[in-house]
Amino acid sequence: MGVQKKTRKFAQVDILVLIDSGSRVNLGQVKRIIGQRDARLKKNQAKGELESKRKAKGNEVVREIPQVSSSLFFQYNTALVPPYSVLVDTNFLSHTVQHKLELLETMMDCLYAKCIPIITDCVMAELEKLGQKYRIALRIARDERWERLKCDHKGVYADDCLVDRVMKHKVYIVATNDRDLKRRIRKIPGVPIMSVARGKYVIERLPDAPEK
Repeated sequence: MGVQKKTRKFAQVDILVLIDSGSRVNLGQVKRIIGQRDARLKKNQAKGELESKRKAKGNEVVREIPQVSSSLFFQYNTALVPPYSVLVDTNFLSHTVQHKLELLETMMDCLYAKCIPIITDCVMAELEKLGQKYRIALRIARDERWERLKCDHKGVYADDCLVDRVMKHKVYIVATNDRDLKRRIRKIPGVPIMSVARGKYVIERLPDAPEK
């Protein structure tokens, strides 16, 4: 068996010359080398088809996103077991009042389990400082059914208090609609975030655990 020689592909081009009378005279055919990027080559045709398919796929509009069970985060934090302890933020109570939601019942509808809303001293102090505008949220926070947590830190900034608690003890779900607080909580692994959206409570699923 002989080795097949690689041959370069050529395109034949007719050279036409106009003479003084206006008629054209063919001087013959010459060969011109085809470039490696020429669209007529098979390998370039295959690449062009792949690129066109990729562009078409990228332009597709996603009509429906598959729903994932919110219970998936429990397998990544075994300390989270019913009844769930939910640290409630000032912002969360405000959104609850705006959407006219029942705190405990809506929490249970979200998690399908018994929940214990927890109000810290600094959240209560924030609500008291905000005045008449938040009087309904303050009334909800004072409900005797909720658990109260004493704060031993200075100041009444609730965000720092909640972040400090979940870093020390990852047994809580944090209920808040505050963007800055959400961003800080997301950096702590194993802590779910509950928020008010679309007239109900929703809970963020934690990112998938790394494979061991």
